Amino acid sequence: MKWYLHALKHYAVFNGRASRKEYWIFVLIQILAVLAISAAERAAAVANPEILFGWYTAGFLLLTLLPALAVTIRRLHDTGRSGWWGLLHALPVAGTLLLQAFMLPASAQGRNRYGPAPVMA
Repeated sequence: MKWYLHALKHYAVFNGRASRKEYWIFVLIQILAVLAISAAERAAAVANPEILFGWYTAGFLLLTLLPALAVTIRRLHDTGRSGWWGLLHALPVAGTLLLQAFMLPASAQGRNRYGPAPVMA
């Protein structure tokens, strides 16, 4: 949970680097939170039946949009890529899959053009 909270605390930090662990734990907890909120909405019959979530899920996603964008850009920096590669999310399936493939490699060792390696243990 500390990795998720770390990403939330650094919601507006678009420079620097984020480790692979920080990024993937953020993504995992984000997915679990969205599933839990949407399940609660469906159980309370307040979710839109066509898209399976409602206003609470949409609000949560909106509130965490900036932290998700920031941790994605920092992770791209950690792999030596520009944050502009994050625009691949605009391509429906292939772009998102390619972007996730960019997130898989280990961190570039030492310092790169985006700063020193992440130090959080």
